[in-house]
Amino acid sequence: MQDLYLHNSQTRRRELFVPANPSHVRVYVCGPTVYDLPHLGNVRAFVDFDVLVRLLRTLYPRVTYVRNITDVDDKINARAAASGEPIGAITARTGAEFQADMAAIGNQPPDVQPCATAHIPEMISVIEKLIAGGHAYEAEGHVLFAVASFSEYGALSGRSPDDLLAGARVEVAPYKRDAGDFVLWKPSAPDLPGWDSPWGRGRPGWHIECSAMSWRYLGTDFDIHGGGSDLIFPHHENERAQSLCAFPGSDFARVWLHNGMLQVNGEKMSKSLGNFFTLRDVLARAPWEAVRLLLLSARYRTVLDFSDTGLTEARDAMDRFYRALQNAPAGAHAPVPEAFLAALCDDLNTPAAIAELHALAGPALAGDAHAAAALKAAGNLLGLLQQRPEDWFRGDGDDSAILAAIEERLAARRARDFARADTIRADLAAQGVVLEDGPTGTTWRRTN
Repeated sequence: MQDLYLHNSQTRRRELFVPANPSHVRVYVCGPTVYDLPHLGNVRAFVDFDVLVRLLRTLYPRVTYVRNITDVDDKINARAAASGEPIGAITARTGAEFQADMAAIGNQPPDVQPCATAHIPEMISVIEKLIAGGHAYEAEGHVLFAVASFSEYGALSGRSPDDLLAGARVEVAPYKRDAGDFVLWKPSAPDLPGWDSPWGRGRPGWHIECSAMSWRYLGTDFDIHGGGSDLIFPHHENERAQSLCAFPGSDFARVWLHNGMLQVNGEKMSKSLGNFFTLRDVLARAPWEAVRLLLLSARYRTVLDFSDTGLTEARDAMDRFYRALQNAPAGAHAPVPEAFLAALCDDLNTPAAIAELHALAGPALAGDAHAAAALKAAGNLLGLLQQRPEDWFRGDGDDSAILAAIEERLAARRARDFARADTIRADLAAQGVVLEDGPTGTTWRRTN
Protein backbone atom coordinates (compact mmCIF):
# COMPACT_ATOMS: atom_id res chain seq x y z
CA MET A 1 0.00 0.00 0.00
CA GLN A 2 1.16 3.52 -0.78
CA ASP A 3 2.31 5.64 2.15
CA LEU A 4 0.17 8.77 2.55
CA TYR A 5 1.83 12.07 3.46
CA LEU A 6 -0.20 15.09 4.57
CA HIS A 7 0.74 18.61 5.60
CA ASN A 8 -0.36 18.97 9.22
CA SER A 9 -1.35 22.57 9.92
CA GLN A 10 -0.66 22.10 13.62
CA THR A 11 2.96 21.01 13.20
CA ARG A 12 3.37 23.03 9.98
CA ARG A 13 5.16 20.17 8.26
CA ARG A 14 4.52 17.28 5.90
CA GLU A 15 4.05 14.05 7.86
CA LEU A 16 3.48 10.37 7.24
CA PHE A 17 -0.19 9.74 7.97
CA VAL A 18 -0.54 7.03 10.60
CA PRO A 19 -4.16 6.56 11.69
CA ALA A 20 -4.89 5.74 15.29
CA ASN A 21 -6.71 2.64 14.07
CA PRO A 22 -5.76 1.55 10.51
CA SER A 23 -8.96 -0.49 10.29
CA HIS A 24 -11.11 2.62 10.84
CA VAL A 25 -10.05 6.11 9.76
CA ARG A 26 -12.18 8.98 11.12
CA VAL A 27 -12.50 12.40 9.49
CA TYR A 28 -14.37 15.57 10.49
CA VAL A 29 -14.84 18.54 8.14
CA CYS A 30 -16.54 21.79 9.06
CA GLY A 31 -19.65 22.12 6.92
CA PRO A 32 -21.74 25.13 5.90
CA THR A 33 -23.68 27.67 7.89
CA VAL A 34 -26.97 27.44 6.06
CA TYR A 35 -28.20 30.97 5.36
CA ASP A 36 -27.22 31.37 1.68
CA LEU A 37 -26.00 29.46 -1.38
CA PRO A 38 -22.40 28.23 -1.10
CA HIS A 39 -19.95 30.35 -3.05
CA LEU A 40 -17.17 28.95 -5.19
CA GLY A 41 -14.59 29.16 -2.41
CA ASN A 42 -16.80 27.07 -0.13
CA VAL A 43 -17.29 24.54 -2.91
CA ARG A 44 -13.55 24.25 -3.49
CA ALA A 45 -13.03 23.13 0.11
CA PHE A 46 -15.70 20.45 -0.09
CA VAL A 47 -14.32 19.13 -3.41
CA ASP A 48 -10.81 18.91 -1.93
CA PHE A 49 -12.02 16.96 1.09
CA ASP A 50 -14.20 14.74 -1.09
CA VAL A 51 -11.03 13.69 -2.95
CA LEU A 52 -9.25 13.12 0.37
CA VAL A 53 -12.01 10.78 1.56
CA ARG A 54 -12.09 8.95 -1.80
CA LEU A 55 -8.34 8.40 -1.43
CA LEU A 56 -8.66 7.22 2.18
CA ARG A 57 -11.35 4.74 1.13
CA THR A 58 -8.91 3.36 -1.45
CA LEU A 59 -6.17 2.93 1.15
CA TYR A 60 -8.10 1.79 4.23
CA PRO A 61 -10.92 -0.71 4.82
CA ARG A 62 -13.25 1.68 6.69
CA VAL A 63 -13.59 5.45 6.77
CA THR A 64 -16.15 7.50 8.68
CA TYR A 65 -16.57 10.97 7.21
CA VAL A 66 -18.54 13.50 9.27
CA ARG A 67 -19.45 16.92 7.86
CA ASN A 68 -21.74 19.07 9.97
CA ILE A 69 -24.49 21.55 9.19
CA THR A 70 -24.54 24.77 11.27
CA ASP A 71 -28.22 25.66 11.48
CA VAL A 72 -28.13 27.95 14.53
CA ASP A 73 -25.96 31.03 14.16
CA ASP A 74 -26.11 34.82 14.37
CA LYS A 75 -25.69 35.08 10.59
CA ILE A 76 -28.86 33.06 10.12
CA ASN A 77 -30.69 35.23 12.64
CA ALA A 78 -29.53 38.39 10.85
CA ARG A 79 -30.65 37.04 7.47
CA ALA A 80 -34.08 36.24 8.87
CA ALA A 81 -34.40 39.72 10.40
CA ALA A 82 -33.39 41.37 7.12
CA SER A 83 -35.57 39.24 4.83
CA GLY A 84 -38.60 38.56 7.00
CA GLU A 85 -38.32 34.85 6.18
CA PRO A 86 -38.67 32.56 9.22
CA ILE A 87 -35.41 31.10 10.51
CA GLY A 88 -36.60 27.52 10.07
CA ALA A 89 -37.58 28.21 6.47
CA ILE A 90 -34.17 29.73 5.72
CA THR A 91 -32.20 26.81 7.15
CA ALA A 92 -34.45 24.18 5.51
CA ARG A 93 -34.27 25.85 2.09
CA THR A 94 -30.55 26.66 2.08
CA GLY A 95 -29.70 23.28 3.59
CA ALA A 96 -31.48 21.55 0.72
CA GLU A 97 -29.77 23.87 -1.77
CA PHE A 98 -26.39 22.96 -0.28
CA GLN A 99 -27.09 19.24 -0.68
CA ALA A 100 -28.16 19.80 -4.28
CA ASP A 101 -25.00 21.79 -5.02
CA MET A 102 -22.76 19.09 -3.52
CA ALA A 103 -24.42 16.50 -5.75
CA ALA A 104 -24.18 18.81 -8.76
CA ILE A 105 -20.38 19.09 -8.41
CA GLY A 106 -19.99 15.32 -7.96
CA ASN A 107 -19.24 15.14 -4.23
CA GLN A 108 -20.16 11.95 -2.44
CA PRO A 109 -22.31 12.47 0.68
CA PRO A 110 -20.58 12.14 4.05
CA ASP A 111 -21.35 9.13 6.24
CA VAL A 112 -22.84 11.40 8.89
CA GLN A 113 -24.17 14.92 8.40
CA PRO A 114 -25.29 16.16 11.82
CA CYS A 115 -27.22 19.40 12.32
CA ALA A 116 -26.23 21.56 15.25
CA THR A 117 -29.81 22.01 16.47
CA ALA A 118 -30.14 18.24 16.93
CA HIS A 119 -27.16 18.12 19.29
CA ILE A 120 -27.88 20.71 21.96
CA PRO A 121 -27.70 18.10 24.79
CA GLU A 122 -24.18 17.12 23.72
CA MET A 123 -23.14 20.79 23.68
CA ILE A 124 -24.54 21.34 27.17
CA SER A 125 -22.67 18.24 28.37
CA VAL A 126 -19.34 19.49 27.01
CA ILE A 127 -19.91 22.92 28.56
CA GLU A 128 -20.65 21.32 31.93
CA LYS A 129 -17.37 19.39 31.70
CA LEU A 130 -15.49 22.64 30.99
CA ILE A 131 -17.06 24.40 33.97
CA ALA A 132 -16.29 21.44 36.26
CA GLY A 133 -12.67 21.44 35.08
CA GLY A 134 -12.20 25.15 35.74
CA HIS A 135 -11.97 26.04 32.04
CA ALA A 136 -15.28 27.91 31.75
CA TYR A 137 -17.40 30.22 33.87
CA GLU A 138 -20.91 31.63 33.93
CA ALA A 139 -21.46 35.38 33.74
CA GLU A 140 -24.78 37.20 33.26
CA GLY A 141 -26.46 34.26 31.55
CA HIS A 142 -23.41 33.60 29.36
CA VAL A 143 -20.91 30.77 29.68
CA LEU A 144 -17.40 31.65 28.51
CA PHE A 145 -14.24 29.67 27.93
CA ALA A 146 -11.37 30.95 30.05
CA VAL A 147 -8.50 31.20 27.59
CA ALA A 148 -5.95 31.73 30.38
CA SER A 149 -6.79 28.26 31.74
CA PHE A 150 -5.31 26.53 28.68
CA SER A 151 -1.55 26.96 28.29
CA GLU A 152 -1.54 25.63 24.71
CA TYR A 153 -3.94 28.26 23.39
CA GLY A 154 -2.54 29.58 20.11
CA ALA A 155 -0.60 26.40 19.24
CA LEU A 156 -2.69 25.60 16.17
CA SER A 157 -2.47 29.04 14.58
CA GLY A 158 1.11 29.56 15.81
CA ARG A 159 0.43 32.95 17.38
CA SER A 160 0.47 34.24 20.93
CA PRO A 161 -2.80 35.02 22.74
CA ASP A 162 -2.04 38.74 22.47
CA ASP A 163 -1.54 38.46 18.69
CA LEU A 164 -4.70 36.41 18.39
CA LEU A 165 -6.72 38.93 20.34
CA ALA A 166 -5.44 41.79 18.22
CA GLY A 167 -6.50 40.03 15.03
CA ALA A 168 -9.81 38.67 16.27
CA ARG A 169 -11.76 41.89 16.84
CA VAL A 170 -13.60 40.10 19.63
CA GLU A 171 -16.29 41.76 21.65
CA VAL A 172 -14.82 42.96 24.97
CA ALA A 173 -17.90 42.60 27.15
CA PRO A 174 -17.84 43.72 30.79
CA TYR A 175 -18.76 40.24 32.02
CA LYS A 176 -15.59 38.68 30.54
CA ARG A 177 -12.68 37.92 32.84
CA ASP A 178 -10.28 38.35 29.92
CA ALA A 179 -10.92 40.03 26.60
CA GLY A 180 -10.01 36.86 24.66
CA ASP A 181 -12.50 34.60 26.45
CA PHE A 182 -15.07 33.30 24.00
CA VAL A 183 -18.73 32.37 24.28
CA LEU A 184 -19.88 28.78 24.77
CA TRP A 185 -23.49 29.64 25.57
CA LYS A 186 -25.45 32.89 25.39
CA PRO A 187 -28.94 34.07 26.27
CA SER A 188 -31.61 34.12 23.57
CA ALA A 189 -34.32 36.73 23.22
CA PRO A 190 -37.88 35.36 22.88
CA ASP A 191 -37.87 35.91 19.09
CA LEU A 192 -34.63 33.95 18.57
CA PRO A 193 -33.93 30.20 18.70
CA GLY A 194 -33.27 29.01 22.24
CA TRP A 195 -33.12 25.93 24.42
CA ASP A 196 -33.41 25.37 28.15
CA SER A 197 -30.09 24.88 29.90
CA PRO A 198 -28.59 25.05 33.42
CA TRP A 199 -27.77 28.68 32.61
CA GLY A 200 -31.18 29.68 31.34
CA ARG A 201 -32.80 29.74 27.95
CA GLY A 202 -30.17 30.34 25.32
CA ARG A 203 -28.25 29.04 22.33
CA PRO A 204 -24.74 27.72 21.74
CA GLY A 205 -21.72 29.62 20.51
CA TRP A 206 -20.36 28.59 17.13
CA HIS A 207 -17.23 26.78 18.28
CA ILE A 208 -18.87 24.43 20.79
CA GLU A 209 -21.08 22.98 18.08
CA CYS A 210 -18.26 21.21 16.23
CA SER A 211 -16.65 19.97 19.46
CA ALA A 212 -19.91 18.35 20.49
CA MET A 213 -20.73 16.81 17.11
CA SER A 214 -17.24 15.42 16.48
CA TRP A 215 -17.29 13.89 19.98
CA ARG A 216 -20.72 12.38 19.38
CA TYR A 217 -19.79 10.63 16.12
CA LEU A 218 -16.00 10.16 16.20
CA GLY A 219 -15.13 10.08 19.90
CA THR A 220 -12.69 12.21 21.88
CA ASP A 221 -9.85 11.40 19.45
CA PHE A 222 -9.97 11.13 15.67
CA ASP A 223 -7.58 11.24 12.76
CA ILE A 224 -8.21 14.27 10.52
CA HIS A 225 -9.97 17.59 10.98
CA GLY A 226 -10.44 19.66 7.83
CA GLY A 227 -11.66 23.09 6.82
CA GLY A 228 -10.75 26.30 5.05
CA SER A 229 -7.65 28.21 6.12
CA ASP A 230 -9.93 31.08 7.19
CA LEU A 231 -11.20 28.81 9.99
CA ILE A 232 -7.82 28.30 11.68
CA PHE A 233 -8.53 31.25 13.94
CA PRO A 234 -10.75 31.69 15.78
CA HIS A 235 -12.93 28.67 15.01
CA HIS A 236 -10.45 25.81 14.99
CA GLU A 237 -8.21 27.32 17.65
CA ASN A 238 -11.20 27.61 19.99
CA GLU A 239 -12.62 24.25 19.02
CA ARG A 240 -9.30 22.57 19.79
CA ALA A 241 -8.95 24.36 23.13
CA GLN A 242 -12.38 23.47 24.45
CA SER A 243 -12.18 19.83 23.28
CA LEU A 244 -8.77 19.18 24.83
CA CYS A 245 -9.89 20.79 28.08
CA ALA A 246 -13.23 18.97 28.20
CA PHE A 247 -11.54 15.60 27.62
CA PRO A 248 -8.17 15.66 29.43
CA GLY A 249 -5.63 13.26 27.97
CA SER A 250 -7.20 13.22 24.52
CA ASP A 251 -5.54 14.38 21.30
CA PHE A 252 -8.78 15.60 19.68
CA ALA A 253 -7.72 15.84 16.00
CA ARG A 254 -4.34 14.27 15.27
CA VAL A 255 -3.93 15.92 11.85
CA TRP A 256 -5.33 19.31 10.78
CA LEU A 257 -5.78 20.01 7.07
CA HIS A 258 -6.67 23.44 5.69
CA ASN A 259 -7.31 24.35 2.07
CA GLY A 260 -6.25 27.64 0.51
CA MET A 261 -8.42 30.48 -0.67
CA LEU A 262 -9.85 31.11 -4.12
CA GLN A 263 -9.29 34.09 -6.38
CA VAL A 264 -11.25 34.97 -9.52
CA ASN A 265 -9.24 36.15 -12.52
CA GLY A 266 -6.34 37.10 -10.24
CA GLU A 267 -8.41 39.08 -7.71
CA LYS A 268 -9.88 38.21 -4.35
CA MET A 269 -13.48 37.12 -4.76
CA SER A 270 -15.82 39.74 -3.32
CA LYS A 271 -19.27 41.14 -3.98
CA SER A 272 -17.87 44.67 -4.21
CA LEU A 273 -15.68 43.65 -7.17
CA GLY A 274 -18.56 41.94 -8.91
CA ASN A 275 -16.67 38.63 -9.14
CA PHE A 276 -18.54 36.79 -6.41
CA PHE A 277 -19.91 33.55 -7.84
CA THR A 278 -22.04 30.76 -6.49
CA LEU A 279 -21.60 27.29 -7.91
CA ARG A 280 -24.88 27.72 -9.76
CA ASP A 281 -23.55 30.85 -11.47
CA VAL A 282 -20.61 28.86 -12.85
CA LEU A 283 -22.58 25.74 -13.76
CA ALA A 284 -24.70 27.92 -16.02
CA ARG A 285 -21.52 28.56 -18.04
CA ALA A 286 -19.74 25.19 -18.04
CA PRO A 287 -20.33 21.46 -17.35
CA TRP A 288 -19.82 20.39 -13.76
CA GLU A 289 -16.86 18.13 -14.52
CA ALA A 290 -14.96 21.01 -16.13
CA VAL A 291 -15.64 23.12 -13.04
CA ARG A 292 -14.52 20.30 -10.75
CA LEU A 293 -11.33 19.76 -12.78
CA LEU A 294 -10.48 23.44 -12.50
CA LEU A 295 -11.09 23.38 -8.74
CA LEU A 296 -8.61 20.50 -8.49
CA SER A 297 -6.02 22.09 -10.79
CA ALA A 298 -4.15 23.68 -7.87
CA ARG A 299 -2.96 21.84 -4.78
CA TYR A 300 -5.47 22.15 -1.97
CA ARG A 301 -3.16 24.19 0.31
CA THR A 302 -2.41 26.86 -2.31
CA VAL A 303 -4.40 29.79 -3.61
CA LEU A 304 -6.47 28.80 -6.65
CA ASP A 305 -7.13 31.31 -9.42
CA PHE A 306 -10.49 30.57 -11.00
CA SER A 307 -10.42 32.23 -14.40
CA ASP A 308 -12.39 32.17 -17.62
CA THR A 309 -9.27 30.94 -19.40
CA GLY A 310 -8.82 28.18 -16.85
CA LEU A 311 -12.42 27.11 -17.27
CA THR A 312 -12.00 26.85 -21.05
CA GLU A 313 -8.79 24.86 -20.62
CA ALA A 314 -10.50 22.51 -18.14
CA ARG A 315 -13.32 21.90 -20.58
CA ASP A 316 -10.85 21.17 -23.37
CA ALA A 317 -9.02 18.74 -21.08
CA MET A 318 -12.26 16.94 -20.27
CA ASP A 319 -12.97 16.70 -24.01
CA ARG A 320 -9.58 15.01 -24.45
CA PHE A 321 -10.17 12.58 -21.59
CA TYR A 322 -13.60 11.59 -22.86
CA ARG A 323 -12.32 11.07 -26.40
CA ALA A 324 -9.71 8.75 -24.91
CA LEU A 325 -12.43 6.82 -23.05
CA GLN A 326 -14.17 6.10 -26.32
CA ASN A 327 -11.49 3.44 -26.87
CA ALA A 328 -12.32 1.60 -23.63
CA PRO A 329 -14.30 -1.60 -24.22
CA ALA A 330 -17.65 -1.68 -22.45
CA GLY A 331 -17.23 -3.01 -18.92
CA ALA A 332 -13.43 -2.80 -19.03
CA HIS A 333 -11.77 -2.35 -15.64
CA ALA A 334 -8.24 -1.58 -14.54
CA PRO A 335 -6.62 -0.77 -11.19
CA VAL A 336 -5.75 2.81 -10.32
CA PRO A 337 -2.23 3.34 -11.74
CA GLU A 338 0.54 3.48 -9.15
CA ALA A 339 1.96 6.75 -10.46
CA PHE A 340 -1.44 8.41 -10.17
CA LEU A 341 -1.96 7.06 -6.66
CA ALA A 342 1.53 8.19 -5.65
CA ALA A 343 0.70 11.75 -6.74
CA LEU A 344 -2.39 11.86 -4.54
CA CYS A 345 -0.53 10.27 -1.63
CA ASP A 346 1.95 13.14 -1.84
CA ASP A 347 -0.21 15.52 0.20
CA LEU A 348 -3.06 15.40 -2.35
CA ASN A 349 -0.96 16.65 -5.23
CA THR A 350 -3.90 16.96 -7.61
CA PRO A 351 -1.94 18.88 -10.32
CA ALA A 352 0.47 15.93 -10.57
CA ALA A 353 -2.46 13.52 -10.56
CA ILE A 354 -4.12 15.43 -13.41
CA ALA A 355 -0.81 15.27 -15.31
CA GLU A 356 -1.01 11.48 -14.96
CA LEU A 357 -4.49 11.58 -16.49
CA HIS A 358 -3.04 13.34 -19.51
CA ALA A 359 -0.22 10.77 -19.67
CA LEU A 360 -2.81 7.98 -19.80
CA ALA A 361 -4.96 9.80 -22.34
CA GLY A 362 -2.15 9.84 -24.92
CA PRO A 363 -1.92 6.07 -25.47
CA ALA A 364 -5.68 5.71 -24.95
CA LEU A 365 -6.32 8.09 -27.83
CA ALA A 366 -3.99 5.93 -29.92
CA GLY A 367 -6.16 2.88 -29.27
CA ASP A 368 -4.70 1.39 -26.06
CA ALA A 369 -7.78 -0.06 -24.35
CA HIS A 370 -5.91 -0.80 -21.09
CA ALA A 371 -4.76 2.82 -20.85
CA ALA A 372 -8.34 3.94 -21.40
CA ALA A 373 -9.58 1.69 -18.59
CA ALA A 374 -6.81 2.93 -16.29
CA LEU A 375 -7.77 6.51 -17.16
CA LYS A 376 -11.35 5.77 -16.13
CA ALA A 377 -10.22 4.28 -12.80
CA ALA A 378 -7.92 7.21 -12.05
CA GLY A 379 -10.54 9.77 -13.00
CA ASN A 380 -13.05 8.13 -10.69
CA LEU A 381 -10.73 8.72 -7.73
CA LEU A 382 -10.93 12.44 -8.49
CA GLY A 383 -14.69 12.27 -8.98
CA LEU A 384 -14.27 12.79 -12.72
CA LEU A 385 -15.17 10.85 -15.88
CA GLN A 386 -18.53 9.86 -14.42
CA GLN A 387 -20.45 9.91 -17.70
CA ARG A 388 -20.48 7.99 -20.93
CA PRO A 389 -18.39 9.80 -23.56
CA GLU A 390 -21.41 10.27 -25.80
CA ASP A 391 -23.35 11.91 -22.95
CA TRP A 392 -20.47 14.26 -22.18
CA PHE A 393 -20.23 15.44 -25.77
CA ARG A 394 -23.97 15.87 -26.08
CA GLY A 395 -24.17 18.01 -22.95
CA ASP A 396 -27.21 18.71 -20.82
CA GLY A 397 -29.40 20.60 -23.26
CA ASP A 398 -32.61 19.61 -25.01
CA ASP A 399 -31.54 17.22 -27.78
CA SER A 400 -34.82 17.08 -29.66
CA ALA A 401 -34.06 19.97 -32.03
CA ILE A 402 -30.61 18.56 -32.79
CA LEU A 403 -31.97 15.09 -33.47
CA ALA A 404 -34.66 16.56 -35.73
CA ALA A 405 -32.01 18.50 -37.67
CA ILE A 406 -29.93 15.32 -38.09
CA GLU A 407 -32.97 13.47 -39.42
CA GLU A 408 -33.69 16.32 -41.82
CA ARG A 409 -30.07 16.23 -43.01
CA LEU A 410 -30.24 12.47 -43.58
CA ALA A 411 -33.43 12.92 -45.58
CA ALA A 412 -31.78 15.64 -47.65
CA ARG A 413 -28.80 13.37 -48.37
CA ARG A 414 -31.09 10.52 -49.39
CA ALA A 415 -32.80 12.97 -51.77
CA ARG A 416 -29.31 13.99 -53.00
CA ASP A 417 -29.96 17.55 -51.85
CA PHE A 418 -26.38 17.93 -50.67
CA ALA A 419 -26.57 21.72 -50.51
CA ARG A 420 -29.37 21.48 -47.92
CA ALA A 421 -27.48 18.79 -46.00
CA ASP A 422 -24.37 20.99 -45.89
CA THR A 423 -26.44 23.97 -44.69
CA ILE A 424 -27.86 21.91 -41.83
CA ARG A 425 -24.36 20.75 -40.84
CA ALA A 426 -23.12 24.36 -40.91
CA ASP A 427 -26.08 25.59 -38.84
CA LEU A 428 -25.44 22.94 -36.20
CA ALA A 429 -21.70 23.73 -36.17
CA ALA A 430 -22.59 27.39 -35.50
CA GLN A 431 -24.51 26.17 -32.44
CA GLY A 432 -21.49 24.21 -31.23
CA VAL A 433 -22.73 20.83 -32.46
CA VAL A 434 -20.31 18.74 -34.54
CA LEU A 435 -21.59 15.88 -36.71
CA GLU A 436 -19.47 12.84 -37.45
CA ASP A 437 -20.57 10.44 -40.20
CA GLY A 438 -19.47 6.83 -39.84
CA PRO A 439 -20.32 3.33 -41.06
CA THR A 440 -22.96 2.94 -38.33
CA GLY A 441 -24.60 6.31 -38.96
CA THR A 442 -24.23 9.90 -37.81
CA THR A 443 -23.11 10.78 -34.28
CA TRP A 444 -22.81 14.21 -32.74
CA ARG A 445 -21.16 16.08 -29.89
CA ARG A 446 -21.17 19.55 -28.42
CA THR A 447 -18.06 21.74 -28.52
CA ASN A 448 -19.24 24.47 -26.14
